[in-house]
Amino acid sequence: MGFTPLSRGFTLVELVVTLIIIGILAAFAAPRFFGTHGFEERGFHDETLSALRYAQKAAIAQRRLVCVTFTAKTVTLRVAKISGATDCTDVADLVGPDGKAPYTIDATADTKYRNANIQFSAVPAGNVLTFDPLGKPDAGATITVSGFAPSIMVEAETGYVH
Repeated sequence: MGFTPLSRGFTLVELVVTLIIIGILAAFAAPRFFGTHGFEERGFHDETLSALRYAQKAAIAQRRLVCVTFTAKTVTLRVAKISGATDCTDVADLVGPDGKAPYTIDATADTKYRNANIQFSAVPAGNVLTFDPLGKPDAGATITVSGFAPSIMVEAETGYVH
């Protein structure tokens, strides 16, 4: 038995090139598949958008003023205790769609946001936005979640949240 010219296997050059390609893919593509960068910010943006839409609908359904209070990392919804209220001094917690009160979105307490530095970089004046019983906000607002480019807009005349 001797050396046959039709031996099977890979050459050293083929193996090295394959390892280099795998290394490049591991360095650039793997973090995109396994990382969650951007998803937390998008999730917080979408939850805030939904909370604002819920606040407007709750104001119309309950025929009461609904107050949306912002901090750097939270959004809390409350409803006026009496019909005809014009400010947020006498309010009760607004029950959310999940049955919890107050309806709050909290980037510090929610485990799905624990890996991101999420906060609001723009909120309404005084950190409060109100919707009257007709669903109209006290003023138009632009709300921005840091790390996510599109802003949330609340139209002044109609209360449309987008």
